[in-house]
Amino acid sequence: MSTIPAPDLTQRPPRSPRSRLGGYALIPRMLDKGRATIAGKEGEYHYACPLDQRILEFLGIEPEALKAELATGKGDAEIFDWIQAHQKNKRTPEEVAAWTAEQDNRKPDSDSLEYFNEYLSKVGPHRTDIKIWLDLLDLDDYVSFGGKA
Repeated sequence: MSTIPAPDLTQRPPRSPRSRLGGYALIPRMLDKGRATIAGKEGEYHYACPLDQRILEFLGIEPEALKAELATGKGDAEIFDWIQAHQKNKRTPEEVAAWTAEQDNRKPDSDSLEYFNEYLSKVGPHRTDIKIWLDLLDLDDYVSFGGKA
């Protein structure tokens, strides 16, 4: 357990995967999960999960190095400065915008469609409007904390 400021993900979800930091999708959610993991308050959420791996790989950041930096208690702006200084894959604003747009609209592919449909059947079995990953994650967060699908 740590005393760093961390969200309690047993009480509320991390930020939406649509939240932005420095123009990047996924980073705020990943930071919430990392801080909560360090504090022992991650609940059902997993830091460095496949979704987090997408942004970590795009940036060229090792998950354990980022987690160690989060453990210092730095806020989002300081962590983003650290990411920019340590990322192996330097990105242009255009690359960031294109990647973020891709994440915002990413649908399951042939390899993940079965998992996507099983996941949806658990959290929103009557929701025929859910077609992309971020919508499914937002729905799961909402339903997990008492919302109705």
